[in-house]
Amino acid sequence: MAFKKEIEEIIEPKDIFVGQKDAPVTLMEFGEYENEDCAKANEVVKQLLEEYEGKIRFNFRHFPLTRIHQRSMKAGEAAVAAAQEGKFWEMHNVLFNNRRNLGTTSLKLHSKEAGVNNKKFLDDLVNGVFGWQVQDDLKEGIDRGVKDLPAFFINEEPFTGKPTFANLSAAIDAALKKAKKKAPAKQRA
Repeated sequence: MAFKKEIEEIIEPKDIFVGQKDAPVTLMEFGEYENEDCAKANEVVKQLLEEYEGKIRFNFRHFPLTRIHQRSMKAGEAAVAAAQEGKFWEMHNVLFNNRRNLGTTSLKLHSKEAGVNNKKFLDDLVNGVFGWQVQDDLKEGIDRGVKDLPAFFINEEPFTGKPTFANLSAAIDAALKKAKKKAPAKQRA
């Protein structure tokens, strides 16, 4: 009798959203956990999610600038690891709140704070189990022309400008108007 190797399905960052599934606007950010501007943008995104509840959904993608922030790669991996237990957003916020303390052992402590129960969490981090998912995000960001962080996309269109609440709100409003114009053409049964 042959043994079947169990294939584990990995929940990838591109599949992790917060907000309503069928929201007309998708806000995507490429960022990393050690970057001060990304931390500020995270607070703006929280406001946007509240303000546009039901109208937007948000997706965070990893773009670790490892030349500047050596710990950003492992922090991204830690967030992907937490996602496997449905704790991505909890870990995401804990990492931003502790962005100056992202060593591997600290990440293990942060995972506990985020409610992650995986006994192999530290082993997975040390062994780079979720490194490919972070690398895939990085490659996609490069393909999309990301150079500076945070980089936002609204319904796949690059957002230019400073990611303030006012600027992103204006861009989301424009995307909502565009979505409304398209909506009547698609009649639902």
